Amino acid sequence: MSARTPAPPPTPAPASDAGGKGMALIWILLAGAFVMVLNETVMGVALPPLMAEFGVTASAGQWLTTAFMLVMAVLIPMSGFLLQRFTARTIFVAALGLFTVGTAVAAFAPAFSVLVIARVAQAAGTAVIMPLLSTTILTRIPEGRRGRMMGLIAIVMSAAPALGPTFSGLLITAFGWRSVFIAVLPIVVIVLIVGALLIGRGERGKAVKFDVLSALLSVVAFGGLVYGLGSLGQAADGGVPVPPALPIAAGLIGLALFVWRQLSLQRRGTAFLDLRPFKQRPFWVGIVVISVVMLSMFGSLILLPIYMQNVLGLSPLTTGLVVLPGGLLMGLAAPFVGALFDKLGARPLVIPGAVVVTIALVLLTQLTVSSPVWLVVVAMLVLNLGIAFMMTPLMTSSLGALTPELYSHGSAIFSTVQQLAGAVGTAVFVTIMSLSSASATSAGLDGVQATAQGIHSAFVVAALSSLVALVLAFFVPKKRVQPEAAA
Repeated sequence: MSARTPAPPPTPAPASDAGGKGMALIWILLAGAFVMVLNETVMGVALPPLMAEFGVTASAGQWLTTAFMLVMAVLIPMSGFLLQRFTARTIFVAALGLFTVGTAVAAFAPAFSVLVIARVAQAAGTAVIMPLLSTTILTRIPEGRRGRMMGLIAIVMSAAPALGPTFSGLLITAFGWRSVFIAVLPIVVIVLIVGALLIGRGERGKAVKFDVLSALLSVVAFGGLVYGLGSLGQAADGGVPVPPALPIAAGLIGLALFVWRQLSLQRRGTAFLDLRPFKQRPFWVGIVVISVVMLSMFGSLILLPIYMQNVLGLSPLTTGLVVLPGGLLMGLAAPFVGALFDKLGARPLVIPGAVVVTIALVLLTQLTVSSPVWLVVVAMLVLNLGIAFMMTPLMTSSLGALTPELYSHGSAIFSTVQQLAGAVGTAVFVTIMSLSSASATSAGLDGVQATAQGIHSAFVVAALSSLVALVLAFFVPKKRVQPEAAA
């Protein structure tokens, strides 16, 4: 390792500290992350009453979700720098503090614009909590137990988004939309106080210089891509303020310049987001495979509510209850899969998981205007079980192949790619659905039949894309890879 290699990120304790106070810290981080990630998916059900109260259109209301995604996309790539520059305690308090303030403001927002600002504050806190959680586990948990602990992260990533619509629907039905934020507020306050007490001051952060150009390029690159991709589906229906091609093009150019800038700074040991993790095959193979999986998962989560409400005529609350069992199964399976990873390694789990995901997506291509609801439940159970067998092994194998000084950057890259994969999945599948539905309408089908045809076309593409993940699954290392010193 060269003398100019960045120092390891500040951590509260060495990797061998896996008991007592260390485990309590990880549990409180998991609780905070669960509440924050659950918060990402509560707005869909809340949108109609919000529109009625504030007198805004659906396109304006979508900014509650769009603004959240944009802030996440911009800040997650910066988390690698933040985890090096500041102590874990400082980052935790800042993240939970921002989220708490945002939640409180949202609960009592007097105007729609104030609510949007509150969601931005929530997103800013959420953006750094997952990389912080991953880095804490990697630095505190011995290698032989990481699979089980990473499985707990998979619970957060799977069960929390699945619970969001159901949680929101039940509270809104009983108490109104503000209750969604009021119910969360005391929980995050407790997590903030307990976490601040558990996390020691730790080592001082490294005096890494903040590169303004890298930050600006990150905003253009990831903000442009997420915004442009997010507006593709709306553009297919007509009526977007900015043609999606413009922000996508700006994002791609910004991304190229961002990578060039990081490679330049990397030679001096001062990269804003260190890209050396991509030199490790387990890391980049895992990134590609999980990107395809996340693309399919997010695409399914956006298509199925449309299918169930617009084709089958189900209510939003019933829709949330239908997709809930799959998310819960994924969360329940994650620790079990993590324990298997600690014994077997990644490949024996990822390959069958990829097969199951493909089967599930083929099942979803069979949905028609007269399909029974139980078929959707079964397909989602199969899909989420397959993803459970892939997510934890891929995360643990990919990040575990890195040296400690790259943990924070690897976690940031992983979270960034997942965010982009979600945006791509949503954009691609909604666009395919919209174009296919328009074509079916032109051919004489009614609205319900045309929507069903569009959703069928989108799931066919999803099933075909899952074959890429299946092929790449055979290149995932079977056993844990010993990290090599970063050059």
